[in-house]
Amino acid sequence: MAEPVGRKLVLLRHAKSAWPDVPDHERPLGQRGRRDAPVMGRWLRAANHVPDQVLCSTARRARETWQLTQSGLGTEPPVQFNRRVYQASAAQLLDLLSQASYPAKALLIVGHDPGLPELALMLAGTAPPEGGQAGSDATPDAAFDRMRAKFPTCAVAVLEFAGSWGRLRPGSARLTGFMTPRELG
Repeated sequence: MAEPVGRKLVLLRHAKSAWPDVPDHERPLGQRGRRDAPVMGRWLRAANHVPDQVLCSTARRARETWQLTQSGLGTEPPVQFNRRVYQASAAQLLDLLSQASYPAKALLIVGHDPGLPELALMLAGTAPPEGGQAGSDATPDAAFDRMRAKFPTCAVAVLEFAGSWGRLRPGSARLTGFMTPRELG
């Protein structure tokens, strides 16, 4: 019997946007967002969280975040811009993942609050630690606590799990990293 394939889901909240008088979908990045996104790309590369494939919201601020993050990442994985990521709930994002047959072992989603942070909490929040019991206090990890307290713009959550993307369920992943631009200086 084959071993389950290890997968990595990297969730990147779009960088800080500006607030000009345009429709929400067309809001661009602000100065801080343009500064933070390449920093997070460099961190993803240094921390060995380089995606094989990218799923990005069609919102302008998400597309710009990906472009700048990719420049810091130093590679060009295939990217799919999908309108369903824009304003998606955690359940809708999970459904999007389960319906697709991504060949990637490492998938990056560039999305929005509140869906993306809620997805990270949903996937990791009820997973039992090694040898532990499931429940809301099952992951006393400091990264999980920081992520639960605040998932700021341009923050990255890294989750790992075994199996196919279609088998991803609440509590089935393990949070292995959480980083914010502020923590990188």
